[in-house]
Order: sequence, then C-alpha cells, then structure tokens
Amino acid sequence: MNLFDPFQLKGLKLKNRVVMPPMCQYSVTKKDGIPNDWHYVHYVSRAIGGAGLIIFEMTDVEPDGRITDYDLGLWSDEAIPAFQRIIEACHNYGAKVGIQIGHAGRKAQDAPTPVAPSPIPFNHDFKTPRELTTDEVKEMVEKFRMSVRRAVKAGFDVIEIHGAHGYLIHQFHSPLTNKRHDEYGKDLTKFGREVVEAAKSEVPADMPLIMRISAAEYVDGGYGGDYAVEFSKEYQKAGIDLFHVSTGGEGPIGSGGQPGVHAGYQVPLARQIKQALHIPVIAVGKLDDPILANSIIGNEDADLVAVGRGMLRNPYWTLEAAVQLKKQIDIPVQYERGFPRISK
Repeated sequence: MNLFDPFQLKGLKLKNRVVMPPMCQYSVTKKDGIPNDWHYVHYVSRAIGGAGLIIFEMTDVEPDGRITDYDLGLWSDEAIPAFQRIIEACHNYGAKVGIQIGHAGRKAQDAPTPVAPSPIPFNHDFKTPRELTTDEVKEMVEKFRMSVRRAVKAGFDVIEIHGAHGYLIHQFHSPLTNKRHDEYGKDLTKFGREVVEAAKSEVPADMPLIMRISAAEYVDGGYGGDYAVEFSKEYQKAGIDLFHVSTGGEGPIGSGGQPGVHAGYQVPLARQIKQALHIPVIAVGKLDDPILANSIIGNEDADLVAVGRGMLRNPYWTLEAAVQLKKQIDIPVQYERGFPRISK
C-alpha cells in the first residue's frame, strides 16, 4: 500500500489516503457560526490541490461551545446552505468532505460562563467553568445529535466527533477533569458514548463515524496509550468506525511527558490503537514529509495520514507529494504545466 492507493470504509470512497485535518480558522467575522468566503477558498483550494479527504474545522453545537466567537457552528439550520456550497465545490474536484463536531467546554474562551464536567479551569488565564447538571449533560447530547443531523443534511460525506485536545468529551473521559459524583462521573465514557450513539442514529447506515482522540496527556498524572485503548474500545462499541489519533490539549504541559518535537511522534499511538482495536486509524502530527507519510501507510502503522501545517503552507501539498513519490494522479488541466512529471 502507498499514500496514493484508494481507501474505502463503508460507503466512504477516497481517491487517496491524504487527509486535511480540522484546523480552526477563527474567521467567522459575523460571529454567527456560518462559513464565509474565507472558508470557501480555504477548503476548495485543498480539494483542487488533490487531498482525498478534507475535514472541516471544529464546528460547535451551541454558541457558548465555541473556542472563540469567530468559530464555525451548526446550532441552526440557517448555516446549512453555506456549508452545502463549499461541500459541492470540493466534490467537483474529487475530494470527499467531513466535519468535526464538538464543544470546547472549559476552553470556550469567549463564553460568559463556560461549562464543563467539573468546575476546574484550564489554567489561571481561563475562566472557571460551571459544572453541568445531569439534565444539562443529557441536553448536550441532544445538541450534538442535532448538529450531526444538520451536517448530514448539508451533504457531508463523513462526521468526526471531537473527543480530543482537552475539549468537552475529552474533559468527561479524563480523570483529571471529571470529578463528578453522578452517572457521568461514575462512568467516564458515558457522555462520549451517548454522543456517539446519538450521532450514529442520525447518519446513514453506510456513512462511517470518526472520532478524534488524544491518546496521551502531557500533564502531571495524565493518562497514556493504555488508558486511551480502554476508552477507545468503549467508543468503538458505541459505533465509532475509525479513530483520528492525536495527543495533548488538556492542560499546561507538566511532568507527565513532553509532546514530541520530531516528525511522526504520535504515530506509535495510532499504531497502538489500530492494533489493539483492529480498526482503521488516521495518523497526524508533523507528517509533512511525503516520504514519511508514505512509509506510515506502507508499514501499516495507519490507514490514512493527516497533513495539517504542510497544507496550511501549501494547498497543493498532495500534488507535490505525488511528484516526489513519482505517483501519477489526476490534476486540474489548468495546472498540468506546473506538474509535468505527473500529468497524464
């Protein structure tokens, strides 16, 4: 296998294994959660650039669930047409499109009073969140459900639930941030499982469901890969078909370990989840080198490779990777003169 082999999971068929991961743009200038021309150009240019799967940035289930007021949201049907416009344009260039549905929880910086499993602030610069009541947690599950319903209506090809980077679902399944005494504290994965089950009930039967997780925490007393395997098994049972394996985001880095500074530092965790659960995974984290990205697929460490910063620098990263790896792929006829070695 290589980076330019097709990939299929249920009804999702990708022309290659290159993923543009969710990366917040903080560019909703009207603060209404609705994507605008910036988002259109940002995502469609990566479709023209050859990415197999493009995943929209974290899109929130309620206004106060945004990291900032400049983030995307799907709490209203009014946003659906703007998402549809971008999805249809990306499809014109052969890319499939996903969306990451989430809630920032205690990391909602612009919320008057953020909410969380427990009243523990992210750090001294963040507000102390209000603990959600048990009924409010159940209502939050329904907010995720409705956002997924709108995403399906908009025409997304796949849904990703955000359970990573210290946001709300991560806050619930982490022993560091969930100190509750109700049913959602006695069973740390209960909230995440209910969100997955709600999402599963809204997506078509042939649409896979992705979950992004942090497979290791970098704070004092934070969990590692073995704990991530255990909670991932619970989410898999609830309906997750593929894991997008990242790390960190739960707090200021402490003695629990340092995030890697070398290329591919998170790949061993992706491989651990893949092998333990026998489930497809997306690897991410400093994988901008096409040779490295290709080797991850060839060595079966992961099934898909997400290239984030590399695509921020170069929307045509995928085309450049094909040149370097000597793979022939379809490119827009307008750009053939720029890529003579891979032109047909």
